[in-house]
Amino acid sequence: MSALKLSRRTWLAQGAALSLAVASPLRTMAQAKATLVLGDQAGGLRSLFEASKALDDAPFAYRWANFQGAAPLFEAQRSAAVDTAMAGDLPVLAAAVGKTPLKIVATRVGKPESLGIVVQPDSPLRHVADLRGKTVIVSSARGSISQYQLYGALEEAGVRRDEVTVKFVLPTDAAAAFASKQIDAWAIFDPYYTIALQQGGRILRDGRGINTALGFITASEHSLADAAKREAIVQFLDRLARAGDWALANPEAYAQAYSQLTRLPIASARIITARASVAGRPVSEADITALQTVADRSARDGILPTRVDVRAITDTQLWKRPA
Repeated sequence: MSALKLSRRTWLAQGAALSLAVASPLRTMAQAKATLVLGDQAGGLRSLFEASKALDDAPFAYRWANFQGAAPLFEAQRSAAVDTAMAGDLPVLAAAVGKTPLKIVATRVGKPESLGIVVQPDSPLRHVADLRGKTVIVSSARGSISQYQLYGALEEAGVRRDEVTVKFVLPTDAAAAFASKQIDAWAIFDPYYTIALQQGGRILRDGRGINTALGFITASEHSLADAAKREAIVQFLDRLARAGDWALANPEAYAQAYSQLTRLPIASARIITARASVAGRPVSEADITALQTVADRSARDGILPTRVDVRAITDTQLWKRPA
């Protein structure tokens, strides 16, 4: 069957593998000091750790909780259902505005071409300026990296935001609608972005020159206040750095593990993992500055209802990566 003719059922089947918000079985060892619930998006972190085995023999118990986007993940962190979460720059800020009690504790660096605005292969839309008078679907919710990318692209093209109708739809629902050609233009991030392109979608504009490509690990304030969990989070971050180093040195093994976990084709997995936020490191002053720029611009553009003080939601003392 042609990739362009994949049914809505196929999209939903693939989406289910990426978006089931369920926890994996508890992994533990004798005399574990704490149990962490590790929040994930579309299996990205879990595949990294399972491929690298960086959590093998961890001195804490853990289980995974997987979500299809940042919005439901941060809802879980807000309700103390997860101890840690990983997301791009703007979703972290949106979560802070939404009173999620979190601290940014680590930075991950990816590539800005891992998201973009995609249109149908036969679409008459050839330039961002062609979006005037059109409807663009943004995933996953208000305050996503895709919304920031779309607004940046519109500004670059001289298109006022009120000239475009923006609707917010969760990724798997939007994916099915895009596959059945109910959506003309979709602002989306990996892995859904790569899947759409491999099924015939065409890039209108990607995130290069707009998005920071920074991702962040956040920890809930409740978890950080617990001495045992706080220590476990530090140990988790040490192992995150180790996993990232392994992935950079073993890209094919990482792609294979991601493909197996998500049930995506290996060709898609190779693209997604090659530009994913892999390397983990402590939050730097440059990271805080870059994220503050996103916060200020988002408040200016009305993406966020208020300005976020990035330094106030960042803990730069928790984790100092071992030399």
